Amino acid sequence: MSENLLINITPQETRVALIFQGAVQELHIERTLSRGLVGNIYLGKVVRVLPGMQSAFIDIGLERAAFLHVADIWDARPQEGNANAPLIPIEKLLFDGQSITVQVIKDPIGTKGARLSTQISIAGRMLVYLPQDSHIGISQKIENEAEREALRSKVQGLQQPDEKGGFIVRTMAEDASDEDLKADIDYLRRTWSTITQLAKTQPPTTLLYQDLNLAQRVLRDFVNEETDSIQVDSRENYLMLQEFANRYMPSVLAKLQHYTGERPLFDLYGVEEEIERALGRRVDLKSGGYLIVDQTEAMTTIDVNTGSFVAGRNFDDTIFKTNLEAAHAIARQLRLRNLGGIIILDIIDMENDEHKAAVLSELNKALSRDRTKLSVSGFSALGLVEVTRKRTRESLAHVLCETCPACNGKGQVKTARTICYEILRELLREAKQFNPREFRIMASQVVVDMFLEEESQHLAMLGDFIEKPISLQVENMFHQEQYDIILM
Repeated sequence: MSENLLINITPQETRVALIFQGAVQELHIERTLSRGLVGNIYLGKVVRVLPGMQSAFIDIGLERAAFLHVADIWDARPQEGNANAPLIPIEKLLFDGQSITVQVIKDPIGTKGARLSTQISIAGRMLVYLPQDSHIGISQKIENEAEREALRSKVQGLQQPDEKGGFIVRTMAEDASDEDLKADIDYLRRTWSTITQLAKTQPPTTLLYQDLNLAQRVLRDFVNEETDSIQVDSRENYLMLQEFANRYMPSVLAKLQHYTGERPLFDLYGVEEEIERALGRRVDLKSGGYLIVDQTEAMTTIDVNTGSFVAGRNFDDTIFKTNLEAAHAIARQLRLRNLGGIIILDIIDMENDEHKAAVLSELNKALSRDRTKLSVSGFSALGLVEVTRKRTRESLAHVLCETCPACNGKGQVKTARTICYEILRELLREAKQFNPREFRIMASQVVVDMFLEEESQHLAMLGDFIEKPISLQVENMFHQEQYDIILM
């Protein structure tokens, strides 16, 4: 089975779609304005050392000088074996006008400049390289002690005795082969070599390294032996990716292609329509069944329904076939929408234990292609299946959407009749407190229409009761739940 990667790049954003078996399986979006500075490495220039604050202001070419505290200076730390010794004072380490290699650890916020550190770390696919350190750390999320030691030994064995620097082993390295780990080590060492060479030749305030953009991360993290092609619809970025691949991963070069067709790349493969569908609640299955996907703050629920699907010898057979198809659709939706955290699957109830085992097996098989770590429980007493999927980035809906101002995220609005009755109650309250010449109701067209037609009698009765005229005014900018009562 081959897969294709489509990279659509515009000045404002980069979008990546992974196509497998003719269908969109993953979507990744990165917007230019939301790319932070964290991870960037600069050749900075010390502007001012402040001994009283044990900190310094560093010019890295931004609008405001960045901030470096003595606790974030690697050379200020005591030597090994003397952990209780105090930090070396900053005035003994830095002086005004000095050039220094620094990394951003916190973006500028408001009037505060960026926060810096001189302890450099460079993230790879499975490892984080620490060029100034010497130890090999293991991610705390890898809890099995035997597995931690095995990974530590494996990474140590892949290094030459004269090579400097340490590593932090990420969770993605759990099932990595020696070849994958060695490729990551070589990539990280080449990256650091490039940074150190630039630091020797470039003037202060130069950006030495920027954390990889989405298109570059695709080449580093997504491409494997199953990848057939990587199509890029921007010539400028195609050439940039070519240069990047040539330097760090030559094996990818042959798969890179510049798309020059007249139709937009995402239109050609139906990605735009797939994005719209991935933002909806309902996912139709080919058989006539469907899924309902509801994403909440705490968890995501996916409900499987037979819909109009009728097949097989009996109803149990219909349910079984719907659940089998739903297993593949669910796995794809998790990747496509990038749903993370706790996911509850409400699979249609099955009496047959063999059917349950087969559906669970099919679900695990479909989820095995997911590059994000997840776990699947068996059927609960209520017939639910719980899936946990690691959150690696914002879900598609959180990237592309915001809370609806009309319903405030409820997913529904009060009916026009409900709003009419709320207004009538509010009018009664106002009439008891104030004595205006007239009350004017400002509301949406649908609410005013309701008052003029079906609720006209109730409005007239209230006017007689409070002995004040009540007028209506359509406010086109108001949504259905919005209204105002003006005292004239």
